Parts: sequence; C-alpha cells; structure tokens
Amino acid sequence: MDAPEVAATYAKVDRRIIPFLFLCYILAYLDRVNIGFAKLQMAQDLALGDAAFALGAGIFFLGYFCFEVPSNLLLRRFGARRWIARIMVSWGLVSAATLFVTNEAEFYAMRFILGLTEAGFFPGVIYYLTLWYPSERRATRLSWFVSAVALAGVIGNPLSGLIMDLCSGLGGLAGWQWLFLLEGLPSVAVGIWVLFYLDSSIAEARWLSPAERALLAGRIAAEERDKPATRLSDAFKCGKVYALCAVYFTLTLGLYGIAFWLPTTIKALGVSGYLQIGLVSALPYGVAVLGMLLICRHSDRTGERRWHYAFTMGLGALGLVLSGLCADQPVLAILFLSLGTLGTIGAMPLFWPIPAAFLGGTAAAAGIGIINSIGNLGGYVGPNLPIWARRFSDSPQVALDLIALALLAGVALLLAIPRR
Repeated sequence: MDAPEVAATYAKVDRRIIPFLFLCYILAYLDRVNIGFAKLQMAQDLALGDAAFALGAGIFFLGYFCFEVPSNLLLRRFGARRWIARIMVSWGLVSAATLFVTNEAEFYAMRFILGLTEAGFFPGVIYYLTLWYPSERRATRLSWFVSAVALAGVIGNPLSGLIMDLCSGLGGLAGWQWLFLLEGLPSVAVGIWVLFYLDSSIAEARWLSPAERALLAGRIAAEERDKPATRLSDAFKCGKVYALCAVYFTLTLGLYGIAFWLPTTIKALGVSGYLQIGLVSALPYGVAVLGMLLICRHSDRTGERRWHYAFTMGLGALGLVLSGLCADQPVLAILFLSLGTLGTIGAMPLFWPIPAAFLGGTAAAAGIGIINSIGNLGGYVGPNLPIWARRFSDSPQVALDLIALALLAGVALLLAIPRR
C-alpha cells in the first residue's frame, strides 16, 4: 500500500480505540486522585491528619505493586477486552464503596484494595498499544492517551468541587461521600461497555478490512523480527528494566506528589470555595495538555526520546522550585506549578516507548508490568514527602526542592543507560 492508504488505516485505528481508552483513563485517574479533593472535607469528618491522609493516598500504590505484573500477564492470557473490563468494574465498585469508610483503618484498607483492583490497567493499555502501533507511531498515541491525566484535572477538579459544593448534606451524605459515589459508578458502566466495544487484537477487528488487518499485522510483525528473541524470564533478568524502574519511580514521585496536594496547595494560596479551588487547580493541567502534545509530536517526528524526556523533566523541576520561591505571589506560583505539572505528565508518553523498543512478546508484558509496578511506588513516596520534609523544615520549599532533585536524578539515570 502507498503512504496515503497507510495513513488512512492508522487514522481509522486512532478513531476507534484512542478516544475510548482516553475515556477509560480519565475515569481511572479521577478515581485514583479524587482523594486530594475529598481531603478538604474528609480530613475533618474522619479526624485524619495530614500524615494519615498522605499514608492513605500513597498506600494505594502498595496494593498496585502487589498485583501489577500478574495482572499484565493475565491480560495477555485472557485478552485485553475481558481483562480491562474486569479491572474497571472492580475498581469502580471499590472507589464508590469508599463513601462508607468511618475511620482511619477503613480508609487505609479501601485505598489498598483500590490499588489491587486497578493494578494492570495502565501497563495493560501500554502493552495493548504495542499490539497495534509500531514504535515510531507510539509516542504521539501515548501522548493522546496520557493527556487523559491532564484532562482529568481540567474537567475532574472543577467537577469534584461542584459535587462537593452542591451535594454536601444531600440525603444525609457529606460532599466527599457523594464525590466517591458519583465518580466511581461511571467506571463500572464503561467497564461493561468494554466487553462490547474493545478488540483484543488486530485479528479480532471486524471493523477493518482484510487488507487493513494484514497491513497492520505485517508492520507489527516486521518490528518484532528486529528485536532479539525474548522469553518471560528475560524481563526479570534484564538490568535495563530495573534501571527504567528507577527512572519511572522519580517520574511518579513528582506526578503524584503534585496531584494529591494540588487542591490543598491552591487553598493555601488564598483560594476559597470548592468549585473555585477546582477551577484554579485545572489550570496546571490545561497547560500540561497543550505542552505535552507539542513535545510528543516533535519526538515522534524526530524519533528521539531521551533528550525530549530530559528537556520535559527539566522544565518540571524548574517549575517546582520557582513555584515555592513565589509562594507569596499566587499568580506566579500557579504559573510555575503549571510548568511543574507539564514536566511530569508530559514525560510519561516519552518514557514508555523506550522499554517497548527492546522487549517483545510475553517479556514485553512482564517488563512493562515490572517497570510500572516498581516505578509506581514513587506514588507512595510523593504524597508522603511533604510530611517527611516537615521533620527538617517547616518550609514547603524543601519538599518541592526534593521532588525537583528526584526528577533531575531520573533524567541523569536515563541518559546513562546504554542505547543498545
């Protein structure tokens, strides 16, 4: 086929699967981080201090870590359609059920179980995209998918604020209880939809013509032939996989260190009212969407990943440091927080084509699962880092500087990993 027909075929795939996966990830991210908004009421109702909140926010990732690799292997065995549906329905039910917690122990338990149920979704989708797109097309598609994180902030933060403003006291439930219920049940509905909409492989896609399926499958097969033969055990023995775990750890440390504390940070800058806090906290995510799409498009055009990642994370580190220095100037502080958010969110789609470029087959599923499970432990450290930093200084600047240093350390490690 000539180039126009190739472009038309991939555009058809884009229209079919990317918007749907985008919707799924918006729901996943909302159910993961809406705890940051719920804290504004929940902390007082359940007598949760900042340290208890940070532990509960981070303990999600311990549950996530426990089941991540097995989940990704089960996805490869049972197919994306059935397994992603299972993940979404179960996490939606658990997230909605968080409205019933009444004390600190129950809060910790529900967050841990939520991590168990959601484990495998993100790396499963990353692996799923490797079944459809060759490496040179992935960063842009990943940026479209990962931009759901930013759009979840753009849409979800004002929505969360609106729910808490309008529903507080309705039916005898607090605003934070309505928040978990109304943002959890849509995941159940979309999870059921997955069973009827998503195809587990190119071969199952009846919405493609035989010629289009052959084109897509041929390009994936050609790329797989260029990779060294890999087995499941290769992923566990590969030193590069564990180095990438450390790089991704620094990324998630920054991402969730920002996400879980952003509503509290915005409130501390003098913004009042749940809806107003939601609208202002949407701004950093809006900046992240635009910047990420531009950077990732350029990365795909040039085929270069590492220096684009370094540039993006460098911007993030700079933004975090400057936001702390400008804490007494709210407009500048929010502007630099936007830069910090762009750095962490924008780096995600630049990172994931790297492991997929040298792992194939079952090793790819396991390797992506290992990197995501170990790397996501940064999501435990990020929310807790401001609490730990208070032992040494009362200044919020210390936590921001530590997160910035972690981002730069991840950049240095990635650039040190041999390309071959």
